[in-house]
Amino acid sequence: MDIADYAQHDAMGLAALIRKKEVSAPEVAQAAMAAISRANPAVGAIVETYLDRAEGLPALPDTPLAGAPFLWKDVGLGQEAGRLVENGSRLCKGLTTQVQSHIAEMILGAGIVPVGRSAAPEFSIAGTTETALFGATSTPWRQGWSAGGSSGGAASAVAAGMVPFAHGSDISGSIRIPAAWCGTLGLKPSRGRVSMGPEMDESGWGMAMGFAQTRTIRDTAALLDVMALPQPGDPFVIPRPGHGWLAGLDRAPGRYRIGWSAAPLMDHPVEKETASAVADTARLLAEMGHHVEEAAPEFDHETASRMMLDLWFFGFERRMQDYARRTGRTVGPDTLEPATLHLCEYSRGVTPDDFMAGLSFMNGARRRLAAFFGRFDVWLSPAVATLPAPHGILGQNRGDLSAVDYVVFMDRVVQFAFPCNIAGLPAMSLPLAMSRDGLPIGIQIAALPAREDILLDIGQTLEQARPWAGRVPPLHVSRL
Repeated sequence: MDIADYAQHDAMGLAALIRKKEVSAPEVAQAAMAAISRANPAVGAIVETYLDRAEGLPALPDTPLAGAPFLWKDVGLGQEAGRLVENGSRLCKGLTTQVQSHIAEMILGAGIVPVGRSAAPEFSIAGTTETALFGATSTPWRQGWSAGGSSGGAASAVAAGMVPFAHGSDISGSIRIPAAWCGTLGLKPSRGRVSMGPEMDESGWGMAMGFAQTRTIRDTAALLDVMALPQPGDPFVIPRPGHGWLAGLDRAPGRYRIGWSAAPLMDHPVEKETASAVADTARLLAEMGHHVEEAAPEFDHETASRMMLDLWFFGFERRMQDYARRTGRTVGPDTLEPATLHLCEYSRGVTPDDFMAGLSFMNGARRRLAAFFGRFDVWLSPAVATLPAPHGILGQNRGDLSAVDYVVFMDRVVQFAFPCNIAGLPAMSLPLAMSRDGLPIGIQIAALPAREDILLDIGQTLEQARPWAGRVPPLHVSRL
């Protein structure tokens, strides 16, 4: 299988070729390795390849995604036992995962083939993927410009044609930011949809979810069928459609109440081209027969940024010291990046009272956000307020900002993504537009809790109306 042929297929397409015996699973894995060798030097998306997966594979199950190449994100959520997970940090260099995650069990059980590990910022904190350990990851649309974060390596690899889909995680936009900046499709599932077990009940106090970067709606639906399986001991189980998400794509499209907004949610403007793309998408959805009106949920983003700082970084310094004990290193400027060190120092002053106040704020914010979904089924907005930024602006090498200032500075980018994490909403960035300067623009749709089926329904109709499959970036395996 040559690289050009390999890169034109989505995951389901590759799996179908394997089932029909037009190509073998090892041949597909080898094509993935060849694609990585060709494109990765240009974008810096992948930090490790699993050569053993190209040399031999076990018998595959008869599933829609069996044999399709996949990547793990370099973060301690959803990994294979015995594999390196370094969290993008010099502090964790050489660390391996000892416990098999439920996510890994589900991925491997479906016959999906992880062929490597994608880059992520240090401890997945930044909205860009730039690290002292592995360097910077570029969007395939422009070398030297950010792929976003924290699942930036995953999105860059998918957009560049190295793999058809890749694992990601999202606590305030970390799947949707890179999807928007790389031109991929990024779904953050509902709170509790994908198991975080067995080592934790919920990540980020319920705000973080694991899922993936993809290129097509059908791959997203098929992967959700794989990953959204409740596991023993999960803290709660949320409703799922009886027909499954992939099968649901065959149903007649629904009609929904859609509220759209592109006005800033905090003191930072929205890129004009991005706002125009949102308005254009709203007009298209109205033409399709949906009830569409301009409206925005209530959300105090700047207060939320400060309150979430105490939630997310409560105990962070102790966590860093634990990594230091495991690696025999010392927490300091030689092992942590400047912004991470500032956050580590800040965490020492976070009290249990501060933490509880953060939980209380999150509860109130979640309930105010939910009021919007008493009127609407869907919120349409920018995925990211800005276009991709050059390297060196958003990374954790920023030593000139305090911990609080760095988080607020970063949240300007994710002002439309972050509310969905607090409210536990399913939300997806769709690659529906391009800037005049040739950079991708992601449009976010967020739905009622536990209603990923609505997102997939609308996403499929938009994919058909404004197809993105033929849009190929300059740093793609077919062009390098």
